[in-house]
Amino acid sequence: MNRSSVMHIGTAATIGAALFVWLGAVAPLQAAQDKVSFKEDLMPIFQGRCVSCHQPGKEGYEKSGFDMSSYAGVMKGTKFGTMVVPGDPETSNLMLLLDWRAAPELRMPHGKKKLSTCDRDAIRSWIRDGAMDN
Repeated sequence: MNRSSVMHIGTAATIGAALFVWLGAVAPLQAAQDKVSFKEDLMPIFQGRCVSCHQPGKEGYEKSGFDMSSYAGVMKGTKFGTMVVPGDPETSNLMLLLDWRAAPELRMPHGKKKLSTCDRDAIRSWIRDGAMDN
């Protein structure tokens, strides 16, 4: 191995180490920025697809008692029980209904097109991250 090869290996190792350190510093920042926000990410989904029925005085609310117009309402659940189990989207009734894993008459939004995979994944991520009022 000649001196030029050794220099290239040394330079590549230095660049690789610098990149590793930089990525290590950026990853936590990226993860924090990627967290789903109830206010900024979920409320627009709920307002566009759910609140027209699930707020006081509307049919979905009258039948279930589920108010999706606020964080408090979502976390309170329905007159039948909780809808969100923080940290566990797979046992959260909200995801059961939105993923259409329930009986056809219970699937949400009722009588309308299923929420997009992207919207459902955002809700699922928010629940997995602890269902915070953020």
